[in-house]
Amino acid sequence: MISVGDEAPEFTAPLANGEVADITLSDAVSDGPVVLAFFPGAFTSVCSHEMESFDDRLAEFGDAGVTVYGVSIDTPFAQNAFRKELGLSFALVSDSNREIIDAYGISMDFTALGVHNLAKRAVFVVDEDRTVTYAWVSDDPGVEPDYDEVVAAARDTAGHD
Repeated sequence: MISVGDEAPEFTAPLANGEVADITLSDAVSDGPVVLAFFPGAFTSVCSHEMESFDDRLAEFGDAGVTVYGVSIDTPFAQNAFRKELGLSFALVSDSNREIIDAYGISMDFTALGVHNLAKRAVFVVDEDRTVTYAWVSDDPGVEPDYDEVVAAARDTAGHD
């Protein structure tokens, strides 16, 4: 699993931003630090609440020069429908081939439900050098991150403490 101080694994993946584009992590961080908020699946109650909570705090991240991306294994088409339903203002990264969650070491199974290889709920703050400056990973998909802590870590990474 990726930890603070590690180089964030590079990726190129589909980006759901109302359209479908591509995102490469190294290009994204060239504009400043990013928050990668991994969630198990679109259209689920806890994931919806988490993404809405990040959306509610977007101004704080934006003021610090930090960009937020949600990441899940859903297709970019499902993610765009999810974004629209929730009114999200930030883009979502589609990891439908599961390469990103595997690279970050955050894959999990819901064996009881017969669902395999989903993203654990996790948050990483990555600076312009692709260094992970904050990492939070939960083995319990019902637990959300401490949003104040994520904002503080993002502000520190961006030099806006």
